[in-house]
Amino acid sequence: MHCQSESRSYYSSSSCGGGGGNVSSEPMETVLRLASGSAVVVFSVSTCCMCHAVKRLFSGMGVSPTVYEIDHDPKGKEIEKALTRLLGGNSAVPVVFIGGKLIGAMDRVMASHINGTLVPLLKEAGALWL
Repeated sequence: MHCQSESRSYYSSSSCGGGGGNVSSEPMETVLRLASGSAVVVFSVSTCCMCHAVKRLFSGMGVSPTVYEIDHDPKGKEIEKALTRLLGGNSAVPVVFIGGKLIGAMDRVMASHINGTLVPLLKEAGALWL
């Protein structure tokens, strides 16, 4: 079974809550709103190999995350700065949220996967039913 991630720009009409007029001018508020809009949200850069790897990890598990490609967004730099603040000053993509909660970058996602806590998080968020 092949699952495809859903990529969005937070300005698109399909984005959480409708059209671009609903977008907050504050990047941190925007990040938090988008992060809580789906069971699994990945903030990504389209050319990033680690972003691709985390999307493939979720796809291989049968999870279809909502993906925001920040390099395709006119406000992507501000969103990236807000994500960096959330990560405590570490600038890294992908940034993953599960159930509206910050998981972190690729290292944290992989650590959760290896130690067995990722699947329960995905189940609790409603992203995985098995």
